[in-house]
Amino acid sequence: MTTDNLTTMRIEASTVGDTLLRAADRFPERANLIFPDGRKSHAQMATAAYERARGLYALGVRPGDHVGILAPNCLAFMEFLYGTTLLGAVAVLINARYKPSELAYVIENADLKLVVTTDLISEYADFGQLLEDALPGLADADGARPLQLAAAPELRHVVMLGATRRPGFVTQDRFEELSRRDAPVDRLRVGIRVSDPAIMMYTSGTTANPKGCLLSHEILVRNGCNMNRCRYFLNESDVFWAPLPMFHMAAILPALACLDAGAALVSMLHFDAGVALDLFEREKVSVAFPAFPTITNAIITHPRFASSDLSRIRRLNNVAPVDMLVRFQNAFPAAVQTGAYGLTEVGGVISFNHPGETLEQRLETCGVPFPGIDVKIVDPDTLEELPVEARGEIWVKGYAVFSGYYKSPEKNAESFHDGWFRTGDLCSLDARGAIRFHGRLKDMLKVGGENVAALEIESHLARHPAVRLAQVIGIPDARLQEVPAAFVELNPGETATADELIAHCRAQLASFKVPRQVHFVTEWPMSSTKVQKYKLRDTLLG
Repeated sequence: MTTDNLTTMRIEASTVGDTLLRAADRFPERANLIFPDGRKSHAQMATAAYERARGLYALGVRPGDHVGILAPNCLAFMEFLYGTTLLGAVAVLINARYKPSELAYVIENADLKLVVTTDLISEYADFGQLLEDALPGLADADGARPLQLAAAPELRHVVMLGATRRPGFVTQDRFEELSRRDAPVDRLRVGIRVSDPAIMMYTSGTTANPKGCLLSHEILVRNGCNMNRCRYFLNESDVFWAPLPMFHMAAILPALACLDAGAALVSMLHFDAGVALDLFEREKVSVAFPAFPTITNAIITHPRFASSDLSRIRRLNNVAPVDMLVRFQNAFPAAVQTGAYGLTEVGGVISFNHPGETLEQRLETCGVPFPGIDVKIVDPDTLEELPVEARGEIWVKGYAVFSGYYKSPEKNAESFHDGWFRTGDLCSLDARGAIRFHGRLKDMLKVGGENVAALEIESHLARHPAVRLAQVIGIPDARLQEVPAAFVELNPGETATADELIAHCRAQLASFKVPRQVHFVTEWPMSSTKVQKYKLRDTLLG
């Protein structure tokens, strides 16, 4: 099958809940989600989703309400995601790496009515303590009553899964008791429109705070179906390893593709290369979705990699520079490695390479867009469409484009033009219409797969009393692809060390946002009005 004749079968729009129920009807005993220490079949996941939905309903969650999920990868994460969407409510997937100030902002900005968390201690945080630090007054509240917190006026309950009991939190025992009550879940489910929002994810942009992206049921389900039926061609016997955090589309999109096929998704509480190799062999993994070089490098350099039986892996997904992709492909000679292009605002991914493409095409492009999605390359200054192979900003139109940032009318006005979404990414199209990614027009960094706004870090550095002006750029990193480096001008008469400013950031920002280097300057390379960041970058990279 060539990429000129890609599958274009009509995919009927559906809701996330109905997609789960369809998988449970068709493949009840097949595994839905597998962890090293537990698993659920499609039927068991559907049952658990209904239980979670009943508990949420008993706590006052109704269609359109926003429910935050703050947890590491675990079975309960997906149970609550599905349960929330069965009610017609919106699952807000919270980055588990947030520090208290970042978490407080998202809880308030997202108008969360309820947050569910866990006492599982991942590599990220103690989530109970994190919430107490983010929400003054939570620890003094009565968990049996609706909350009334000045920092989060819409928030009514915080549910803590596990054996831990903390003041202000609804315990797991109490939630399970509520889950046994009757609730009109199916009546609410059948009233959900595919255009209704299903999840919201926060993504950093060129503003100091992250922005909420509401993604509809149609966006999620159609993207999952397109991923399966047009690029991965899964069936119920496939086992799909996707270790990335479940608050990322890099986990949610594979989960929906697996639902469409009846395949199993394999995940991990946190990534460990040795555990991953054990899972590959024990679960007979057929598709590996490491996605980022950090993860793939850890696997192929593990002492047991060469002796592990990975012959069942037929597909591998990575996004990396060409030389890295060649090395990864050579490490998995039995697999076809493909890449992808996308961003949260368009449902995670709008193009994967087709396995029928040549190795050169798979190394140099991200494939053609899914059916139902249009793209074009535009001069970002003149807004004129550019010809084949010309570099410019890639614009996207079609079912996958979100409706806009939550409570951000000014940003939405900037981001849409005549129905097209302006991605801010620098791309080109080849003669086949395949996308080549060349970088970002936005002042954005991509740190180990995490989107980071330079302005967010700059704004935090500027809060230090010694700092007059800070500018942040991205510099190459062998492990994370890109990391932040800061240039700082100090106020006259003030002193500060690089270590002091790094510690200042580490205290309030997630670890991936903390600058790895701080350089002091007294003069800035300027255009007429702006610091020329490319010149700052040149001083470090030559």
